[in-house]
Formats: sequence, structure tokens, C-alpha cells
Amino acid sequence: MGIPVGLFTVLTVIIMSATYLGALPGGMVGAFPIMMIIGAILNEIGDHTPILKDYLGGGPILIIFGSAALVGYGILPEKSAAIITSFMKKEGFLSFYIAALICGSILGMDRKLLIKAAVRYLPVILGGVCTALLLCGVAGMLMGFGFEEAVLYIALPIMGGGMGAGAVPLSQIFGSTLNMDVGSMLSKMVPALALGNALAIVCGGLLHRLGSVVPGLSGNGKLLKNQEAEAEDTADTAGSIDYMAMGIGLLLATTFFVWGKILGKYIPIHSYALMILSVGAVKAFGLLPRKYELCAFQWFRFVMISLTPALLMGIGVAYTNLQQVIDALTIQYIILVAMTVIGSIIGSGFMGLILGFYPVEAAITGGLCMANMGGTGDVAVLSASKRMQLMPFAQISSRIGGAFMLILATALLKMFM
Repeated sequence: MGIPVGLFTVLTVIIMSATYLGALPGGMVGAFPIMMIIGAILNEIGDHTPILKDYLGGGPILIIFGSAALVGYGILPEKSAAIITSFMKKEGFLSFYIAALICGSILGMDRKLLIKAAVRYLPVILGGVCTALLLCGVAGMLMGFGFEEAVLYIALPIMGGGMGAGAVPLSQIFGSTLNMDVGSMLSKMVPALALGNALAIVCGGLLHRLGSVVPGLSGNGKLLKNQEAEAEDTADTAGSIDYMAMGIGLLLATTFFVWGKILGKYIPIHSYALMILSVGAVKAFGLLPRKYELCAFQWFRFVMISLTPALLMGIGVAYTNLQQVIDALTIQYIILVAMTVIGSIIGSGFMGLILGFYPVEAAITGGLCMANMGGTGDVAVLSASKRMQLMPFAQISSRIGGAFMLILATALLKMFM
């Protein structure tokens, strides 16, 4: 967190003392510090643990499962767990985080890159998604797991763009649509997400080797054939921190969220999906001055960097049933996860070949960067495949592709249920 160990230790002792003495206040004033402290500790451990950091997502996965274990084994007092659960569910911290993520990530992208991606790159993502869902569904049907169950609870979360922008809003959509507990949804999705991320990283390395053995399939980091270098994502040029700008970003994010709720009263689509479509339309048509887009982006970056470990800790406490997760990890489950990742490679690589992309690069960015755990997964996959220069397209997969999966999930739920 950028705090010296000595000072962090003092803060930790204070918060943990309040926790075990029953003095932790309710609401955000008590929930924030304990979620941030425990989230930061577990994140640090996860990011420095061999195997876990290289193949299973590192800190984010340990935060979720570690926090769930603290509750499951009675290490975290019930009163503190209740404060965190209330903050996540009743007081809306989860929705607050998702609003910032969706609004800022889309508005912060370069408009030309967004439009260009929609025309030439999104079909590559779509090819990977369709093949992944189909392979997983068919495998689920053949193994007696069920076509619909495999698609909804394994393939969709894996291809959903990570945890904060994927599995978390997906579980909200499932819970509200099916009138089921969001925690049960997440407990089914999180193992798929972790395994899918691990497999995507391994496959990134394998695709790099394939490109070396069969040079005609790879552009050695260049995505499009016969074309100059692509435009870079200019989101990181948001400038120096402006406190008033962050306040404007907060207002924009929450207003777009409320707008999605208004539309949801008249359009039979989940409010998250309607919010995404609204933000995407505003961005594509240039309806908002760039100054305010950067406000939303600054607010999103603050929330993502400062509050993600806290959010994941809350997810572990409020939404993750550790025993359900353990029960889900069967050989059948692992095979279905593998079919999803393999399907993403085949579909995006083939579609990329048709549209003039190098198949290896198309499979890595349009396939594996959809099947991994969002931003951290993008870095791991591109590092394993030695193609870090493809980060702008990986980000499109994680941001726009992930948003598309939320819309697709809403449609599939109406189709299947």
C-alpha cells in the first residue's frame, strides 16, 4: 500500500484490537480499515508466493479464498464479518466499485482505438467466445454436467474479463435474474476463474513456442498482417492527480449507474448491461468532452488501485462459501475449464486468420486475454507469451470484451431460463 512496515504494523494492531475487542464500528468507517488491512496483507503474501503468483492469479485469489477461510474457520469474529457483509450487500459498496470500473475503463480508452477495435478486433473476440462456450457446453452435455450449467457457471465466468469486472457483476446478474443467492453464484464461478487464469498463462507460453516452430502463424508481437503499428491506448495520459476531477468522476460513475437502473425499469435487460451500452455510446459518439472522460478515468484508477484488495476481501467474506468451492473442484470441472480455454484459442485464432490477423497473436489477445483474470491476467499471459507490446489489445479484451460478456450473459439467461 506504499506504507512503511512499522506504520502499517501500528495501523494493523489498532484495527485488529478493535476487531477482537468488539469495538469495531459499523458501516463504512469500520468496514473500510479492516478490509483494506487484511486485503493488503493477503495480497502481499499472494503476490510473493511461488506457483500461486505465477499460475493462479497471485494476490487476488489468495485474498478471496483466504478471507473466506477466516470466516469459515471462525478466525474472524462474527460481528466483524457481519459489518463487512452489510457494507458489501446492504450499503452497496459492490455496486459503487462496479460503477467506477465500468464508467472509467470505457471512457478512459482512446476513442479511435475503441471504434477501430469494434470494426476489426471484436469479431476475433466473438469467435473465441462462441467457440469457448460451445466446446464447454458440449463437453458438459457429454459428461452429464449439463450444457446450460457448463455454459453459465464455467464458460461465462472464465470469459467474463476477470473478477471485479467479470465474475462479480455476473453473479449479481445471475442472482437478481434467477432469484438466487449471489454468494452461491460466486462460489461456483471463482474456482472456474482461478483455473481458467492458470491455464491461460500456461497456454500463452505454449503459443509462443508454436509461433517459434511455425513462423508463418506468428507476427512476433505484431497483430495485423501488412499494417503499421497500431495506435496506443492513451488512457494513461490522464495527467496529474486532480482532486476536483476525481469528485467529478465519482459523480459521473454513480450517475451512469443510476441511469442504468432507470432504463432497467423499462427495458428487460440487467442495469449493468444497460449502463455499459450507455457509456459505450457516449464514448463512441464523443458526447462527453475529453476533460470529463479523464475525470471518470482518474476516479476509476483511484478506486481500482486503492480499493480492489478491500473489495476482494469483502467478496471472500460476504459471497464466498469455501466448502462449496472445494466441492466444485472435480476432474469433470477441470476438463470443462480446459475446454473453455482451448475453445477461446481455436475460435479467436481462426477468426483472426480470416480477418488478416496473425493467428498466434489473435489467439493470445482475443482468446487468452478474455479467459484470464483481467488486468493482472493480461500481464501474466503477455509475459508468458513474450508479447507485452500487445497490451492495448489485451486491455480491449478485458474491458470491452468483458463488458460484452455481461450483455451476453443477460441474453443467455433469458434464453435458457
